[in-house]
Amino acid sequence: MVKVLVAAPVHEKAVEVLKNAGFEVVYREYPDEDRLVELVRDVDAIIVRSKPKVTRRVIKSAPRLKVIARAGVGLDNIDLDAAKERGIKVVNSPGASSRSVAELAFGLLFAVARKIAFADRKMREGIWAKKQAMGVELEGKTIGVVGFGRIGYQVAKIANAFGMKVLLYDPYPKEERAKEVGGSFASLEDLLRESDVVTLHVPLVEATYHMINEERLKLMKPTAILINAARGAVVDTKALVKALQEGWIAGAGLDVYEEEPLPKDHPLTKLDNVVLTPHIGASTVEAQMRAGVQVAEQIVEILKG
Repeated sequence: MVKVLVAAPVHEKAVEVLKNAGFEVVYREYPDEDRLVELVRDVDAIIVRSKPKVTRRVIKSAPRLKVIARAGVGLDNIDLDAAKERGIKVVNSPGASSRSVAELAFGLLFAVARKIAFADRKMREGIWAKKQAMGVELEGKTIGVVGFGRIGYQVAKIANAFGMKVLLYDPYPKEERAKEVGGSFASLEDLLRESDVVTLHVPLVEATYHMINEERLKLMKPTAILINAARGAVVDTKALVKALQEGWIAGAGLDVYEEEPLPKDHPLTKLDNVVLTPHIGASTVEAQMRAGVQVAEQIVEILKG
């Protein structure tokens, strides 16, 4: 019988897809590498999320392994070279969480622009901080969307509905798709200079590591807001802290960090002009259901030929 190891939480409908195909499903949540090495010895497929890591050692220990499925977008926790050498298929669900991440990006933006998190903290402290909680509207402002893929498209679509001017940066510009959301392409430097909001939606690759650094933060308006719901290392954290402390930009909304979990005493946690969430961009019921079902269906398709 085909055996599938589910090594991270997935929606129950994904498990149903696998069982309805006649597969045996074994569930072990986030095993460490040593335990994973033992678990994969007799499995045909494995499902993970952003963890656990499927290392070369894990792959080497799985003689029957034919599919590695990531219920989500990135593949950075999977040794792709080792999988390729063995002819193992690696699949994921890149579109499953696009809307969820886009909506969180706007949630962060609203929280920063209207100082919602700050006001909430003050209310809980018994402080009526009405004057200090003065915010700004989004209508008529310029939003710069860095990365115009699935998520960037959804962000631009929402921004257009709010009456914002949409600037786009992508190394592979698609003009017709930009027209659908009322957007236009610009260079990264021009986008940073002209935008009231800059929101990042790029993968973490060599070209995007610290792409938002001290030099580029200094290009932004002192009234600008930076949103990062992509990958933490796209932004140079030390430079961002300095920018927020010294007023190069007005604020930031962050869902991802160079170090996760974010340490309790991290400088970002001490700043009132930052809103922080714990990497929850894809953490909606709908996104998790789509991600799990999509990878389960791909596993069934591959293993049944």
